[in-house]
Amino acid sequence: MANAPREGRRERRGGAEALSSIGTALTDLIASESGEKASSVRRPIRYVRIAFVALAVLFFCRLVFLQVIVAPTYTAMAEESRTINFPVTPKRGTIYDRNGQILAVSVDCTTIYCNPSEVTDARHEASMISTVLEEDAEYYEGLLSREPSTFVYIERQADAEKAARLKEMELPGIYFIADSRREYPNGGVGGQVIGVCDVDGNGITGLELQYDELLRGTPGTYSAERGEKGAPIPGGVHEDTPAIDGEDIMISLDIRMQTKMEEALEQGILSYEGEHGNAVMIDGDTGEIYAICSYPYLDPTDRENSLIGSDNLTAITQAFEPGSIFKSVSALTVLSERALEPEDVIFCPAGLEADEYIIKDAHERPDVEMSFATILNESSNVGISLATQEAGFDKLNAMIERLQITQKTGVDYPGEAQSVMPDFNEWAYVTGCNISFGQGLTATPLTMARFYGMVAADGLLCQPHFLMAKPQSGEWMEYESEQVITDQEALDKLKGMLQGVVLEGTGKDAEIEGYDVAGKTSTAEIAEDGGYAKSRYNLCFAGFIDDSNSNLALFVSANEINYEGRMASVFHDIMLEAIDLYNIVPVK
Repeated sequence: MANAPREGRRERRGGAEALSSIGTALTDLIASESGEKASSVRRPIRYVRIAFVALAVLFFCRLVFLQVIVAPTYTAMAEESRTINFPVTPKRGTIYDRNGQILAVSVDCTTIYCNPSEVTDARHEASMISTVLEEDAEYYEGLLSREPSTFVYIERQADAEKAARLKEMELPGIYFIADSRREYPNGGVGGQVIGVCDVDGNGITGLELQYDELLRGTPGTYSAERGEKGAPIPGGVHEDTPAIDGEDIMISLDIRMQTKMEEALEQGILSYEGEHGNAVMIDGDTGEIYAICSYPYLDPTDRENSLIGSDNLTAITQAFEPGSIFKSVSALTVLSERALEPEDVIFCPAGLEADEYIIKDAHERPDVEMSFATILNESSNVGISLATQEAGFDKLNAMIERLQITQKTGVDYPGEAQSVMPDFNEWAYVTGCNISFGQGLTATPLTMARFYGMVAADGLLCQPHFLMAKPQSGEWMEYESEQVITDQEALDKLKGMLQGVVLEGTGKDAEIEGYDVAGKTSTAEIAEDGGYAKSRYNLCFAGFIDDSNSNLALFVSANEINYEGRMASVFHDIMLEAIDLYNIVPVK
């Protein structure tokens, strides 16, 4: 191969010299002939000679053009016409949970293809193939009879053992390529978080998509030279470029916790005859997401039977009006401004006039006096509106901005929803009241879980995330955190009030014997057509175990339920599992 360039130059130089000689001869001939005073009888002979030389020059130029100038192009075209090229899919990196359990892995398999022009008996071969693979014989006969094609997939990413059995049959025109496919050892558990890949090994949802560039590696190339009828030439099958496998990742998910969460959330939603819901468990100290799911669930191993929308992790990708669990934000504002103490009593009318509207509590009641703690215990809309007014709606707006509630969290998951809230300059009196009890603004379940994690972690706001480490390189990821609340007195008072919600208020079903559970319920109305739907609610509970060695926060919800209810019992069941898994103990 090293001599090829020099030979090409010699050919071109030799052609040029010959062409120059012919040109010189032609010039001399014309000159000598024109100088002669030949007779008219000999003149036709001169013209024939001139024409002959001119044709020779044209022929030679064409020969040089074909053999020297365009020869490489024609050679490449000829090689392409007798070569089949395939991409070689690299093995995707393995996804591990926080304990090293495999969540997604690429396993060896075989892609089977055929050259229909080589098939001698399509019906017979199809019958033989159907005894090994899943489709019926008619399906395979159609593939084997697809002429004039010389390449047809029989099955991509087939089981390696089945492919080996088929290979032993030595059927004419059937060929095999080593391949890999994605498998999910835990079935549908965590499927929405992990995501799925297409047949070419590209991530299309979830973390498979988020970290596709890291996981997928670099594809290689494979080629097979074929003869006149498309049959591979012996020795002509080779790997041109080897594939480079993808990198492994370890994520914060705990598949044990994820399993329990999915079971408990599904039971809770079905008990209310619901169809949708979310749950999020996050560590307030680190931002690590231990478990997260949105019902109905996605099973990556059975995508054909998965429900529409099940691949959507709405706990991250869909914002909603949080309702009464947002009252904790307002309460923190009031406590931080020292506008009220938990034991302070204020007059709460049955209805509060707000511009042209009347604000009422969820249940009819007379005019009463309530302490600030009781307002939170009983989840009074009127009471929290008046309490927040004492602090100032501008202070509530500032608190919302400080806690980044209407900002995206930056979680490493595709499609995070953007929360919305009117600009403070546009707030009317009724706007401030509505926002104080969680209407008129939106947030994602993840955002609300992070808020309660912040309270548990004494004012530390951490970026939620999944990716923890890259095991092959030994790299551990670092994420931002910020001390957004430094008023420990206000935080302690809020925690005490949230404990009261569980002990004396609407969250009694969340109580766990021997632990100080702190949290807040919500039976939120659903915005619809410029107003709110009748008799349809989003039921939520968010909280944590106070005075313990853990700052895990948990959010649970059942969405679009046709009657009022509580999700505190679902919180109880999931958090009880966390106590056992992580050895959570009280710390006084």
